[in-house]
Amino acid sequence: MCGIVGYTGPKQAYPIILKGLKRLEYRGYDSSGVALLKDGQLSVHKKKGKVAELEESLIGKNLDSNIGIGHTRWATHGEPSDRNAHPHTSANGRFAMIHNGIIENYALLKNELTSKGYTFTSDTDTEVLLNFIEFIQQNNNCNLEEALRIALKRVTGAYCILLVDRDDPQTIIAARKGS
Repeated sequence: MCGIVGYTGPKQAYPIILKGLKRLEYRGYDSSGVALLKDGQLSVHKKKGKVAELEESLIGKNLDSNIGIGHTRWATHGEPSDRNAHPHTSANGRFAMIHNGIIENYALLKNELTSKGYTFTSDTDTEVLLNFIEFIQQNNNCNLEEALRIALKRVTGAYCILLVDRDDPQTIIAARKGS
């Protein structure tokens, strides 16, 4: 089962998120990752394998941030791999998202987005949903929260989602249905 952790506040986000991910290891997973936001820059780090492997891969990297999201993934769409690990970033690089659950109609949404010029770097339903949210946000000239609401009206399935926006460095948006 996937695990999700988010933090925004005065402390350094990475150690808090890492500790949360380690607490969720008992659930089982095949990959892990974090997205950290600082000064309008979104950095995403993800790794197949245990949280310890992610942690080791980040030694010496600048992880300074007061907001972030983290995820442990149990593969449902796409094999266990670095590219299928969460978080995913939107096509324009503005948003990062983690997701627990299954988007049952992801193939239909992916076909719609592909016909509009989107390409995908993973095999996950999560990346499809994130780019669907991005598409709605861009084409309806609305904020991310409203785009998420609109997108979820079209989604079939169960989910728990955390989203961050590099243009809103104080906010984590969350949504859930059935998870």
